[in-house]
Amino acid sequence: MATLYKVTFLNAGKIYELYARKIASGNLWGFTEVSELVFDLHEGLVVDPTEERLRDEFGSTRVLHLPMQSIVRIEEVERKGQSAIRDATTGEKVVTPFPLPAKPR
Repeated sequence: MATLYKVTFLNAGKIYELYARKIASGNLWGFTEVSELVFDLHEGLVVDPTEERLRDEFGSTRVLHLPMQSIVRIEEVERKGQSAIRDATTGEKVVTPFPLPAKPR
């Protein structure tokens, strides 16, 4: 079974939680390399908007170079959980809700 890591880091006032297969000390001093990012592939009607947003933002990323001071924690996990974007001050999930139709007046 391949090793899987949960990477939690700060970015633009939000806390990101991503999953990756490889973590290494970067060739750039002060940076950690995160590569082989893992995303859920939803084939049905139910789509997680947070997972979609993360896939849109990082889907084509080969290696993510994170400054050491932005990393909150790196955990080696047995299986992938739900990726998340949280507000750094409150810890609440930041999810773009599915747009609802406007109420008629």
